[in-house]
Amino acid sequence: MSDGVRPLEGLFVVSIEQAVAAPLCTVRLADAGARVVKIERSEGETARHYDSTVEGMSAYFVWLNRGKESVALDLKAGEDLALLHRMVARADVLVQNLAPGAIDRLGLSADVIAEKFPRLIVVNIVGYGQDTPYAAMRAYDMLVQAESGICAVTGTPETACKIGVSAADIATGMNAHAAILEALLARARTGRGRLIEIAMFDGMADWMTVPLLHYEHAGRETGRYGLAHASIYPYRPYACRDGAVVISIQQNSEWKRFCNLVLRRQDLFADERFATNAWRVANRAALDAEIEPVFEAIDCAEAIRRLGEAQIAWGRVSEMRDLPRHQALRTMQVALPGGRQIAVPMPAGRSEGFGKIPAVPALGADTDRVRSEFAERKAP
Repeated sequence: MSDGVRPLEGLFVVSIEQAVAAPLCTVRLADAGARVVKIERSEGETARHYDSTVEGMSAYFVWLNRGKESVALDLKAGEDLALLHRMVARADVLVQNLAPGAIDRLGLSADVIAEKFPRLIVVNIVGYGQDTPYAAMRAYDMLVQAESGICAVTGTPETACKIGVSAADIATGMNAHAAILEALLARARTGRGRLIEIAMFDGMADWMTVPLLHYEHAGRETGRYGLAHASIYPYRPYACRDGAVVISIQQNSEWKRFCNLVLRRQDLFADERFATNAWRVANRAALDAEIEPVFEAIDCAEAIRRLGEAQIAWGRVSEMRDLPRHQALRTMQVALPGGRQIAVPMPAGRSEGFGKIPAVPALGADTDRVRSEFAERKAP
């Protein structure tokens, strides 16, 4: 975006959003130039109150709400609900992650949208498909990770774990973002909007496709192997004298170079127990017994030198304290209410083109201005 053009400039998005999934979707739209008006309750949406880490603001809220306008409304009040409807009438996109059925009670059901706002793209973010018996289930990130089986394949053999970040919410937000872009392309051809349901469970079930296929077609349940890969081997960290290095062998040509140049054990490449990835997975304990002593005898620098010579992929297991100084980390500036700026990770696929530094809105900062902009017009 070196020409300074942001592709979604002129797009108007109204979002009745909270927590992570919907705000993640709309912050990507705002980053690309869309005008995003965030509807909040008078006390602020849920994520404003998760913590007070960043100059008194929630880290979650700072992460997901830059570049948006905050409008505080009481949608149970007739005047504020009418204001919402006037905004929706002029919007290109409506995003919401209210409880199932709540959007209908606001007078914005699928039938009403189709009749009154045929060009509107509506994204309803839900926990579970609304045509399933789970339709009314409450859905939060860890609950959906657990229900979908993600936790069954994450952790150690003894302990199932959730993924350490909000994976279900993040997947849902990115799925919603992609669906909106597809719907915008379709509307450019047809002139019609689209009603889209994005279920958190669907996103996690999609991520579980490989373990599911292994189970349904081979009767094999994917185990939990901590930092080792369940179906590719060796793909795990090995301890050196002064730390650990993660290595990844994806194909037999790499396995040969790994044996010859890293382990310096040509005999291992000839060992039939380890001739294919499937056999290496099946015999992982025996293979580790051969590999571990080699790494334990050298330091990380020597391991990395050998891996580089053999053109084998490797990585380190970074601690949280390592990330702020990581040489691959790219950041951007975000302004907080009051003007102070902080650095946050740059979104993938974007290195410039934000224009001015995006700001995180104070609660209701734009309410009066938006009320004036969308005031009911009196007939002359």
